[in-house]
Amino acid sequence: MKFRCERDTLVEALNTANKAVTNRATLPVLNGLHLSLENDALVITGSDLDLTITVSLDVAGETDGIVVVPARLLSDVVRSVEAGTVDITVGGSDLQVIAGRSEFALRTIPADEYPLFDGPTSEPVTVDATLLVSALEQVTPAASSDDSRPILTGVYMVAEKEGFRLVATDSYRLAVRDMPGSSLLAGQPPILVPSRALTELARLLEKDSEVSLYLGEKEASFEVNTVRMTTRLIEGEFPDYKRLVPDDNPNKLTANRGELRDAVKRVRLLAQEATPIRLEMGNAGLQLIAKTQDIGEAHEIVDANYSGDDLTIAFNAEYLLKGLEIAPGDDITLETRDNQKPAVLKSEEHPEFLYLLMPVRIS
Repeated sequence: MKFRCERDTLVEALNTANKAVTNRATLPVLNGLHLSLENDALVITGSDLDLTITVSLDVAGETDGIVVVPARLLSDVVRSVEAGTVDITVGGSDLQVIAGRSEFALRTIPADEYPLFDGPTSEPVTVDATLLVSALEQVTPAASSDDSRPILTGVYMVAEKEGFRLVATDSYRLAVRDMPGSSLLAGQPPILVPSRALTELARLLEKDSEVSLYLGEKEASFEVNTVRMTTRLIEGEFPDYKRLVPDDNPNKLTANRGELRDAVKRVRLLAQEATPIRLEMGNAGLQLIAKTQDIGEAHEIVDANYSGDDLTIAFNAEYLLKGLEIAPGDDITLETRDNQKPAVLKSEEHPEFLYLLMPVRIS
């Protein structure tokens, strides 16, 4: 294998493929990146079997070939050389990187040990990338990071009458985002996509572009320009989230989202050691309170309109803050029944979004 490429172009491609490479790979060869050159087309693949990212780019090819190189090391070496043209040559068991007056020789990994990954076979369905990014940023934070409960580490994607819906929960909070007018999953059964894959997808998407979805029986592929990301789908039944969302909450508080978010950030400084933030709601408005023994306490009054019975309810500070950060719109509404039932955070301006939050018991 021998080719020439601009350093910055190659660094970007290597970094993208590297996002699928983890130290937890069951096969040592998966600690490397798979490079395949045919004519002037270079394809770089990174994978941990659950997530696979393939990047295609045009180079000045001289000799076709296939090689597997330690992923992090190759990326670090190429990124470290001076800007301009980089020459890559494979000879024997070494890969040479030459740029300017720098020259590196990296030991390669036997390429025949690298798994083969087939491309998608289904017909693609496209969706606007800008809309999908905003939806993913609102939903993926609510997914669990606990691998002992794999079902909750995924984002549930299901077709609805007027589009499709994304749902995620870690059992303490729930985020729902509707995508009306999109036929992304029309005629398809619901799928459960690992949130890790969708988080990486959101980083790959570019404004004003489109993403194509290819659905297989056990995997899904997302294609954006020259990058294809394939992820194994999570098997199992997602919780019946609809029964968790209250039909009607009698207490309703409305406040400016930015002002409330900033107040929560300040009060959270005294909500340490898993101390919750208390919300005292009544006719006078809203007061935020945080008290941590041996550290101190914080109080802040926030302008808000409230209708309902006087109520004190407490939430995990991080979960409440995240809900306020990802919610759309200028004003936010918090609907509650009592201090033990789930509360609903939503925006009247954006009915497509909902964030449900479990309260923390307080004495």
